Amino acid sequence: MKLTPFHLAVQVRDVDEARDFYGRKMGFPEGRSTDAWIDFDMFGHQFVTHLNPQIGKDGQVVSIANPVDGHAVPVPHFGVVLTFEDWEQLAERVKEFIPEFIIDPYIRFQGQAGEQGTMFFCDPSGNALEFKGFHDIESELFAK
Repeated sequence: MKLTPFHLAVQVRDVDEARDFYGRKMGFPEGRSTDAWIDFDMFGHQFVTHLNPQIGKDGQVVSIANPVDGHAVPVPHFGVVLTFEDWEQLAERVKEFIPEFIIDPYIRFQGQAGEQGTMFFCDPSGNALEFKGFHDIESELFAK
């Protein structure tokens, strides 16, 4: 299957805060931007943060949680599927600036079909992110 880049836009409470988090800390290259939005290259995908001034500097976007694999998984959430090696490197990097994970990096479905590394954390505006890592993405991503 040939994958094409996705486009995802989320709301943030502060554009400069988003630039610091996604650009400087996460290391995503910045594309076009204005005072109200920023395009980022999230592992080859177009990820856009849009200012929502109604959130306020101290506010966060609202989410719920559903039970999955013994954890409270935030909904909505988004992220990227990576190779296991890239996932491990990202997990080590984000541990340097994420004060608290929603779900700490761990191996899910260990020894089973679809084994994956996963982790959940929020950006400063409260957008929940999940990054997954597979040893063989093509055969494991949708394995039952």
